[in-house]
Amino acid sequence: MNKILCEQLAIDYCCTPEDILDDKNHFTKHEFLPGRRKFREEEECFLKIAAINGKVLFCGNAEIIKWCSENFKGDGSEWFFEGENLSLLVDRLGESEYMIKSIHPFFISETISDVDTKDFEIDWYRDEEIERFRGDERFDEAYSFSEDAPDVLGVSASKDGKILGMAGASRDSETMWQIGINVDPDCREAGIGKMLVALLKNEILKKGLLPFYGTSVSHLASQRVAIGAGFLPAWFEMATEKI
Repeated sequence: MNKILCEQLAIDYCCTPEDILDDKNHFTKHEFLPGRRKFREEEECFLKIAAINGKVLFCGNAEIIKWCSENFKGDGSEWFFEGENLSLLVDRLGESEYMIKSIHPFFISETISDVDTKDFEIDWYRDEEIERFRGDERFDEAYSFSEDAPDVLGVSASKDGKILGMAGASRDSETMWQIGINVDPDCREAGIGKMLVALLKNEILKKGLLPFYGTSVSHLASQRVAIGAGFLPAWFEMATEKI
């Protein structure tokens, strides 16, 4: 298992790297630990769940963690996010006036890819150069303009002066940067998304950091972009929010 991911999830889920690597489910009380991922961080964490390495990590307040340990102690990760478990979770969350916010698959890449850019003009943007795209709805997935996870690197593909696609990376933690991508609707299926995501992840890897890519469970086109750019599935994550 990737060492950076192992250490990051241990911080995010308030456990140890050894807990990430073993074959047991873990149930931990949440704390805002230094070094955690902060992308769109909520003021509190009632419950979050990660499925990784054949098991499940539960992290939240003491009351819900006790309930999770009583109901999911022996469940592995393979079928955890099936209807029966989700229905049970939804009912219990509702009792505390919470709901499931998201269930996202996450991908990582550890290898540099060869990328053919000969048909496009490629431009790079760093730190304050990204500010020019604030409020530009064309690039709402590439850049989040989050104070907790600032946008730090971007790359665009243009032709005849028009930007056809934009990929951006946010510094979600000191060791892991998350990639987002937007492609002009008229240019989809042309491989622009895969090309830009691959270019960006190459640069992140060259910095000694781990690039990762999150998307929706049902967003198959986005998942194909990740796989086409050299990413592999690494973990699933569920977040909750107040109703």
